[in-house]
Amino acid sequence: MVAISMRPGTGSSRKAEQVKFGSLLVAPTMLVLAVVVAYPMLSAVRQSLYGPEGIDPQTGFVTDTEPFVGLDNYTAIFTEAGGRFWNAFGNTAFLTATSVALETVLGIGMALIMHRALRGRALIRASILVPWAIPTAIVALLWRWIFNADGVANAILPGKTLWTTEGFHAKLAVIFAETWKTAPFIGLLVLAGLQLIPKETYEAAKVDGAGAWRRFFSITLPLVKPALLVAVLFRILDSLRMFDMPYVLIGARKSSVETLSMLAHDEAMNVRFGPGAAYAVLLFLFVFLVAFTFVKVLGADVVGDAAPATSRRIRRKARGEVTSS
Repeated sequence: MVAISMRPGTGSSRKAEQVKFGSLLVAPTMLVLAVVVAYPMLSAVRQSLYGPEGIDPQTGFVTDTEPFVGLDNYTAIFTEAGGRFWNAFGNTAFLTATSVALETVLGIGMALIMHRALRGRALIRASILVPWAIPTAIVALLWRWIFNADGVANAILPGKTLWTTEGFHAKLAVIFAETWKTAPFIGLLVLAGLQLIPKETYEAAKVDGAGAWRRFFSITLPLVKPALLVAVLFRILDSLRMFDMPYVLIGARKSSVETLSMLAHDEAMNVRFGPGAAYAVLLFLFVFLVAFTFVKVLGADVVGDAAPATSRRIRRKARGEVTSS
């Protein structure tokens, strides 16, 4: 009886030791996250509640400290600077949607090419991944040379377009450059998903008479969906914070391509740290909302816990669909 009564205590103490040991292992990571994520975020929220240095409107004296203005910076964004904010918001959403859509299509195509057993496959993979390895600023300078008035783009295309000036063509230039650079990233993650698909699944589908398109839509696409959703999620989050590509390729304060990150940077460069922090906080909330909605609605398995069960379920479903056809 004594031994039986001690078993629950022994198990609970062992579990407590495991939890304590796990907490000690996670503590360094949590400390780093608190330093590089939590503290800057809280500092930005605090900074957004202060106004720029200058003349105090109540006293008329010049101040050398930033006055506390509360939510006035956020109110000014939607009232006084509302036009510029909504223009940057629309540019950010448009550039993100179009570039990520094109990158997804091209990335899947690149992954299928890299996955095939072709002669020189290693060279093909290396050449496809080269644009993604080049720093964004260098890519922007390269495409700026291409889109110059006497550049390659105007030499190939009919007419003469000033790509790096205001207008819709400036958006197209940013989309082309961004897609060229980051489509290999989606291709790389999709390739990792393709390599996990058993060959027996394709062989069974071929025996049942499924064509290439049927195999792609019934087997390949469903089985790479987890990896594809994670890749698209990462690209959406990255594109929503787009700054260096339009800034270097087109230039600062260009209303055609000005994004929310560029708007926050412009405020900070003009020593308006409070309004700049307010723009940064709104951008963070926007990115967080998009990521939360993406994960909840589309079910992106960021952690990866549901991948094995989902893969087995989709393979059974795909095999059943092919057999029924």
